[in-house]
Amino acid sequence: MIAPIRSTLLLVAIGGSAVALSLAWQHWTGPAIADAERQLQASRFLAALPPQSYDNQPLDTALPLPADQPLHSKVLAAYRATHGTSPTAVVLVSQVQGYAGPIRLTIAIDADGRLIGTRVLEQQESPGLGGQVADPQSGWLAQFATHGLGDHWAIRRDHGDFDQLAGATVTSRAVIEAQQEALRYFDQHRSELLGAPDHE
Repeated sequence: MIAPIRSTLLLVAIGGSAVALSLAWQHWTGPAIADAERQLQASRFLAALPPQSYDNQPLDTALPLPADQPLHSKVLAAYRATHGTSPTAVVLVSQVQGYAGPIRLTIAIDADGRLIGTRVLEQQESPGLGGQVADPQSGWLAQFATHGLGDHWAIRRDHGDFDQLAGATVTSRAVIEAQQEALRYFDQHRSELLGAPDHE
């Protein structure tokens, strides 16, 4: 009778030790895992910004969004990049309807209102066609860098300045429109987004 009791107590002790070790491991590694997740999110959301162009943590504080929204896309969030005390860029998270579903983008705009770069966060477009929009090796998004609101934001077949993704006209038009609307949104709300005083 004593042996089974001892076995039970031993199993309870081993189980308790395992739980305690597991909790301790989570306590020790939890902050590191959370930090790694934050860094991964930052690398995705801020990929369009040159690292040397800012020295703050833009994602730490989302900016309040003005109430009005673009016509065809939606601005979901905005973040300000600064260097020292000067604003250098605004990163807008935008969503637009593509061919197969919503496309979510980060669009970085410099303080002068020119596009720095655009990256795709989420998309459901057809692989090999519209899905190329998310492939950095396709280089399609690179053509928009340094362009401003005054450029012709359309594909060439629509008398615009930009090439389209092969076989993905709807996707191309949607992403171009989202970028143009992001630039217009920035232009309309420049003071709020940059944190600069209003000019008369």
